[in-house]
Amino acid sequence: MKKILLGILAVGTLALAGCNAATLDKGSEATDKVAEKKPEELVVGVSISTLNNPFFVSVKDGITTLADENSTKTIVSDAQNDSSKQSNDVDDLIQQNVDVLLINPVDSSAIQPAVEAANQANIPVIALDRSSDGGDVLTLVASDNVVGGEMAANYMVEQLGEKAKVVQLEGIPGASATRERGEGFENIAKDKLDVVDSQSADFDRAKGLTVMENILQSNADIKAVFAQNDEMALGALEALKAAGKSDVIVMGFDGNDDALKSVKAGELTGTIAQQPTEMGKLALQAAYDYFSGKDVEKAIDSPLELVLNK
Repeated sequence: MKKILLGILAVGTLALAGCNAATLDKGSEATDKVAEKKPEELVVGVSISTLNNPFFVSVKDGITTLADENSTKTIVSDAQNDSSKQSNDVDDLIQQNVDVLLINPVDSSAIQPAVEAANQANIPVIALDRSSDGGDVLTLVASDNVVGGEMAANYMVEQLGEKAKVVQLEGIPGASATRERGEGFENIAKDKLDVVDSQSADFDRAKGLTVMENILQSNADIKAVFAQNDEMALGALEALKAAGKSDVIVMGFDGNDDALKSVKAGELTGTIAQQPTEMGKLALQAAYDYFSGKDVEKAIDSPLELVLNK
């Protein structure tokens, strides 16, 4: 009799375990299903690395323009190129129960805990221009930075021939755009150009000027400068002007308004032009697609164009 009771208990336990397993499976399926929302029902949190850079102002404008057209509420924060501030900003947006986060990271590594916090709060994250080194990002909306770096180096080889002396101004250490644009440039430059110096100027115009001044003290015979963004390129251009060097090729990256005006005026040689306003719109559209139940690609390309003053 005792054996029979034990057998009944064992079967009952297995049945209960089976029921629990089925319940958990259903729960996970339900969690995976998106609660659909219309654009006018969404609250979108936006964290921009800095609004002191015209490129990212245009990214923000792309987001808010499309949001206004669809009656979507946006909450925009400016990290002021401070990764700690950005983490706090994202935490604040999470506390405000936004439906989705659009993040343009200051630093791809430093933003990881904030992305993971959003994941735990079941808030989807869309990255713009730069990705996160960890956490779950719904999609990255960006230009192909590696290809852009290669475009700049190839142009220099075409204009100057092989083994010309060139320098590179790098962006913020740790930013994915810094790594990728540098990777693309080096893909070509390591074999076909003579890169005599490569220093960080943090994507900043004033720092670009200062770093370029310092480089010229020991490398006055350079033939070209690749700056990983337009702000640094414009700063480098000022340093070269002050040194009386008007024949040095200066290539930027982004295609912001100041750079395009400089290219048109025949000063800046060129820029690898992104379309920041379109990038912002693509990011918000990805959010709309997600909340309408559509599949969203893990990477969304924003187009690039080589713009020259010739």
